[in-house]
Amino acid sequence: MSEKKEPSVWEGFKAFLMRGNVVDLAVAVVIGAAFTNIVNSVVKGLINPLVGAIGTQNLDSYSTCIKEPCTLNADGTVKSGVQIMWGSVLGATLSFVITAAVVYFLMVLPMAKYLARVEARRKAKEGTHEVIEVSELEVLKEIRDALVAQRGNGHNQR
Repeated sequence: MSEKKEPSVWEGFKAFLMRGNVVDLAVAVVIGAAFTNIVNSVVKGLINPLVGAIGTQNLDSYSTCIKEPCTLNADGTVKSGVQIMWGSVLGATLSFVITAAVVYFLMVLPMAKYLARVEARRKAKEGTHEVIEVSELEVLKEIRDALVAQRGNGHNQR
């Protein structure tokens, strides 16, 4: 009776690291972290000034007091009352929407178009290859039929 050897923890760890999706995930996390800086710069340099033209550039200052009296400490924390800080939620939502839009329009959409073009080229190549194969096959059948016809005529002439 032969015993099946269990893979060691180290071998399992190496197999886990060598999976393609782990590497893809690591790359996505690194690119996402770098991309966050770009999005934050767009929000601070572009979106906040546009919102500032209407109100204030700091969306965090927008709030609503739902239990009076609302007073704040010097550092911005609530001293008394219940205050809903909807401006910070709006800012985070804008950051998310901008991130999603930039990722979609600058990464996902161009990649999808590129992959569609590559697939169309591949299918076009396969289509011409099949046409060539079919036409060659048809020519070979015609040659065969002509040879059969010649043999048939040759047998009749003898």
